[in-house]
Amino acid sequence: MKIISYNVNGIRSATTKNFIGWLQETNADMVCLQEVKALPSQIPEILGLVEQLGYHHYWFPAEKKGYSGVAILTKIKPNHVEYGCGEEWIDKEGRILRADFDGFSLMSLYMPSGSSGDERQVKKYEFMRFFDTYIDELRKEHPHMIISGDYNICHTAIDIHNPKSNANSSGFLPEEREWMELFLTNGFIDTFRHFNKDPHHYTWWSFRAGSRGKNLGWRIDYHLATQPMLEKLKNVTILADAIHSDHCPVLLELNP
Repeated sequence: MKIISYNVNGIRSATTKNFIGWLQETNADMVCLQEVKALPSQIPEILGLVEQLGYHHYWFPAEKKGYSGVAILTKIKPNHVEYGCGEEWIDKEGRILRADFDGFSLMSLYMPSGSSGDERQVKKYEFMRFFDTYIDELRKEHPHMIISGDYNICHTAIDIHNPKSNANSSGFLPEEREWMELFLTNGFIDTFRHFNKDPHHYTWWSFRAGSRGKNLGWRIDYHLATQPMLEKLKNVTILADAIHSDHCPVLLELNP
């Protein structure tokens, strides 16, 4: 089984760069999208193409048009889909969508960025505190879970191209990295690092100064799996050649 997480930075923009053709070629079983930046009513042609590829699709957009939003595309129909988390401000921004299947639950997550200023950084910390409690409760009912998405956090120094110069940058702040460490210690597996301990693997690059061509990036997109999923993990690959966005997809393969 192949599961992809991809911050597309606008599904309409990605589609103009042959996202649909790429999706067909990749032939993933499930795809978690972040930052779709569109209401389903705005993209009927895209939805039609997705359906032609055999996907059921579920969308949880932000109330603000052209902003945030998550989706799940899946060739296996879920038993249940949960839209949002019940926290009003988070749900208004379209940041959490979950689909439950036989054997495990899959969440598409788009954590806030704090890079636009102090106010948003405060909201990011608020989200992180809420998410800890929310997931602790959710795991009681869904112990087999994969949380796929854009966490907007680099966990360790090898997850960012220049840790010294970015020591005070949102996404690599000590408080954020500590939160990620505690989240993992509390029962989650960073599936990419489970298979690959090497540096210089990134999932996001700034549009500035040719950063992507120079591989000056950040690894902020993850498939985090609960410990009971360990025996199901087969491989994780960062698909850096996909260029529909300033992010790239991350592919998780599960054993049957």
